[in-house]
Amino acid sequence: MTATTRLFIGLGANLTPDGFATPQAGCEAAMVMLGDLGVDVIRMSRWYESAPVPPSDQPWYLNAVAEATTSFDAAETLAVLHQVEAHFGRVRSVRNAARVLDLDLLDFGGEIHHQTALTVPHPRMHERAFVLVPLRDLVADWTHPQTGQSLHALIDRLPADQLIRPAQN
Repeated sequence: MTATTRLFIGLGANLTPDGFATPQAGCEAAMVMLGDLGVDVIRMSRWYESAPVPPSDQPWYLNAVAEATTSFDAAETLAVLHQVEAHFGRVRSVRNAARVLDLDLLDFGGEIHHQTALTVPHPRMHERAFVLVPLRDLVADWTHPQTGQSLHALIDRLPADQLIRPAQN
């Protein structure tokens, strides 16, 4: 039997991919594609709407967090996430640009990697309500692998200007 690793993926979009009716439909299809490629989504948080970070005039994002398992290592998993983003039309241009799909490897089995192409846990996840609030839906007792801080402590330190609300769907 192949060993598997539990991981968490942040997902979001504020544009609709070609061929889909909504950003959420594109995100849900991306989760199916991940499973087809060997990253098996076990469960999802609820959906949230969040204001762009940093604040801008682009549309609000739809965000969630997925819990998944895979037999891949962290670098292979990140490559699969990028493959799925590209399939759905994600073009990496300027940082924080509007996008049809954003898949972030948040936590990979508690591993810590600091390389140019791979940093886990995600280097900015502790600063983002659109990651931490959905993550709490899945694992309220999660602690940051690098700092050891609890999820609740991280959420308590979030800036008040990060607007997030449950999506109406």
